[in-house]
Amino acid sequence: MIIYEFKVKGKNKQYSAIDDAIRASQFIQNKCLRYWMENIGVGKYDLNKYCAVLAAEFTFADELNSMARQSAAERAWSAIARFYDNCKKKAQGKKAFPKFQKNCRSVEYKTSGWVLSASRKAITFRDKKGIGTLKLKGTYDLNYYDIKQIKRVRLVHRADGYYAQFAIDVNVLVESQPTLQVVGIDLGLKYFIADNKGNVELSPQFYRQSEKELNRAYRKKSKKFSTAKKKAKVRQSSNYHKARNRYARKHLRVSRQRKEYCKRLAYSVIQSNDLVAYEDLNVKGMVKNRHLAKSISDAGWSTFRQWLEYFGHKYGKVTVAVPADYTSQNCSNCGQKVKKSLSTRTHVCNHCGFVEDRDINAAINILKLGLSTAGHAGSYASGDLPSWAVGVSLPSNGESVNEESQRLQP
Repeated sequence: MIIYEFKVKGKNKQYSAIDDAIRASQFIQNKCLRYWMENIGVGKYDLNKYCAVLAAEFTFADELNSMARQSAAERAWSAIARFYDNCKKKAQGKKAFPKFQKNCRSVEYKTSGWVLSASRKAITFRDKKGIGTLKLKGTYDLNYYDIKQIKRVRLVHRADGYYAQFAIDVNVLVESQPTLQVVGIDLGLKYFIADNKGNVELSPQFYRQSEKELNRAYRKKSKKFSTAKKKAKVRQSSNYHKARNRYARKHLRVSRQRKEYCKRLAYSVIQSNDLVAYEDLNVKGMVKNRHLAKSISDAGWSTFRQWLEYFGHKYGKVTVAVPADYTSQNCSNCGQKVKKSLSTRTHVCNHCGFVEDRDINAAINILKLGLSTAGHAGSYASGDLPSWAVGVSLPSNGESVNEESQRLQP
């Protein structure tokens, strides 16, 4: 499964219709979640049937394509299923109880409700929302694929405009020549990655570089915000919404820079090695550290891991997630534990005298752990699909499913 994204061009009336469709999809998703909470034993197909009830009750829901309504119900069920899985696995901490959506940014159609033009340069939506025909702007060519291969079409609203995403069912596997090389990767803040061979890549820190500009845009936005209008539940001024959009576009630029960097680096690592071992970091837990949260979020470790798994799956390379416990503390030469604080950047073993950079020492330990198992080539936590792949339903924030690879037990 691959995702092709195009920017769509239309009139303001069409953009308003897209926003209306997104709100209708969010409403159906929340109503399905409420229906599940209030009725015992409700399953996935019960939620699909409930969509017809909502369409009969609410005119704006009936205007949305029937398969788009089912897609919204599947989004709700995806959150419910994740909650059930966490309960069965007895996951530590909160079990991710499904939450009501407040600010969805996409609506998803399945195989009906839309039609591509003969040139595949425009798409027409045929439901009663009035979206109509939108021009597709992008470098991809949909003529290479049969219409039956397009399983989902999603309209996404971002700060810089509207986009159409096509989920295409196609075999992405590519044969590649073995390199007879293996590598262990340590993820850090000083160095984005450090491998067991001593190679390092400095962290680009895209957010830090743009922080002053972002703060300036945020202050301009805040000055235009009216507390009195908020208390009166009146819409903020047009100048405020323009300032908010400018601020959002700057954040979007930073996120795209980070994504492109992670993508290029992951591709390079996969092309150069047959086996890649990396840390199974609990990023969600690590960002709770208020002293390091900004730097950890700016690093983009989860994005790098997703692209690493994607390219590993595509080119038939082995990607192994190993537990990060004590990889920085243990000596890679003799195996003895050498306690050190985060500020200590050089590993000096008191037992064997081995001296090495802290991150490179950790990378050597990670590679040893990765080589101690057969890995998980083609096996992921979500079943047959890696973290980049499109699942049964796509999340409502305009991004692909964020699942991670199977963790090796210590």
